[in-house]
Amino acid sequence: MADEDRDARMRLAAFEHVRRLAEIHDHLAARELRPGFVFEGERIPLVNPQRGIFKPRQMRFLLSIKTVFPKPGSKVWYDDQREVHRQIYEGDESVDYAFMGQDPNAADNRWLRDAFERQVPVVYFLGIAPGRYQAILPAFISGWDAKALKASVAFGAPMQGALQQAQGLHGAEGSLQAIIGSYPDSPLERRYALQAVQRRLHQSSFREAIITAYGGRCALSGIPEPLLLDAAHIISDKDEQFGQPVIPNGIPLSKIHHAAFDAHLIGIDPDYRLHVSDRLLDREDGPLLEGLKGLAGGTIHLPRRIQDQPDRGRLEIRFERFKVAA
Repeated sequence: MADEDRDARMRLAAFEHVRRLAEIHDHLAARELRPGFVFEGERIPLVNPQRGIFKPRQMRFLLSIKTVFPKPGSKVWYDDQREVHRQIYEGDESVDYAFMGQDPNAADNRWLRDAFERQVPVVYFLGIAPGRYQAILPAFISGWDAKALKASVAFGAPMQGALQQAQGLHGAEGSLQAIIGSYPDSPLERRYALQAVQRRLHQSSFREAIITAYGGRCALSGIPEPLLLDAAHIISDKDEQFGQPVIPNGIPLSKIHHAAFDAHLIGIDPDYRLHVSDRLLDREDGPLLEGLKGLAGGTIHLPRRIQDQPDRGRLEIRFERFKVAA
């Protein structure tokens, strides 16, 4: 019981650390994951850089699973590298996760089985771009199939809690469920949680694709800091006809430029020229506003690949809305 209690407290520390990382970073890369987390003065790893299924030696049960997003032209080692995004978008309740190798009794695969039998919450580091991950928690191993050499992964709805709530608590299993989130018993719960993951994956993948296409710079100001950039839709994703999450329907904008674009204070015509509303042009209020006003008459920075450039048809639709609002 003491081992399980310590394992649960260590798991809470890991989840809290990953949540804090996710609050700071839109995605996690090796430099964020490599340091691990500290528990009772000891550094505990979060992942194994070479393997997707990971249990720290200090823990009794599985801590994390990982699916990489392969680089163009690189070798794909497991089918789930190709299929997981499709399964998440098209799935109903859960997604597949391939075993390591062909032996279901190998250590990595036994960790999956133990997590399945004990309903242990884990962190799923889901690849959204080469070397970049979205942390999904809690995730649960919801099935284990020795013949098919794969497990199933379901997602839970996280409870709003803090690590401090668990300090000094006993009955670790109960406190773990209360703070991290409980196993999704019903199909409705699993479908609802998967839909939330779908939305996050959509947003993360779209953002990564847009910012990468433009070399990590704002298309209006040229600011080169990805943490300050959003992927702005030209046509909202609520529009079923033109709102698809494709690169020609997006532009990387800094937070202030994104807000101005969404409020129709800045417009972009089909020839990529910038327009500023009279509402802003008539105001006098410091260098930030003057910087926005100074965009008028310029053109946006375009991505290097022609196929990634903003779609002129979508820009025309959006620009008509700007002219009405202006």
